[in-house]
Amino acid sequence: MAEKPKPLLIKRYASRRLYNTETSDYVTLEDIAGFIRDGREVQIVDLKSGDDLTRQYLLQIIAEHESRGEAVLPVDVLTDLVRSYMSGNVSVVPQFLQASFDMLRDGQSKVVENMSAMNPMAKMPGMEAMQAQQEAFMKAMTGGWAKSTAPEPPNQQAEQGDDLDAIKKQLAELQDKLSKMN
Repeated sequence: MAEKPKPLLIKRYASRRLYNTETSDYVTLEDIAGFIRDGREVQIVDLKSGDDLTRQYLLQIIAEHESRGEAVLPVDVLTDLVRSYMSGNVSVVPQFLQASFDMLRDGQSKVVENMSAMNPMAKMPGMEAMQAQQEAFMKAMTGGWAKSTAPEPPNQQAEQGDDLDAIKKQLAELQDKLSKMN
């Protein structure tokens, strides 16, 4: 079994500034969100006490995105999370969410794997564009948190950006329709 790469260490100073130990510079919450979207694991620790603050900062990133109107989680899910924390009983919600995200990540990997060059259908005309669109869709659906395992051809990166914008717009419209239905 492959060993997990060491997470990017971010130290929080007494002034509450966050310091990237890898690049020796200060970073913001948005920078940390970018590292995570790019597939990096991060660990945030308090310089003085050594306490692990990662969970606190990840929740803060989600809260900031929610406050800007970027619906990260549906209200029903947020309500259930609060209920699970406030019930006093041992909750299965964290394990369920972890298993769900693991399954989603595995499913995405399998889709990308099936669309790879090893697939005989990959030689069909237009298959390359369809593969890029599928990867853009999966990235949009997961918010970029699950990094693609297939390399992107350089000539398709610009096209994929346009496709991703179109897919994001469609996804936002669907989310709007769903919220109106509830």
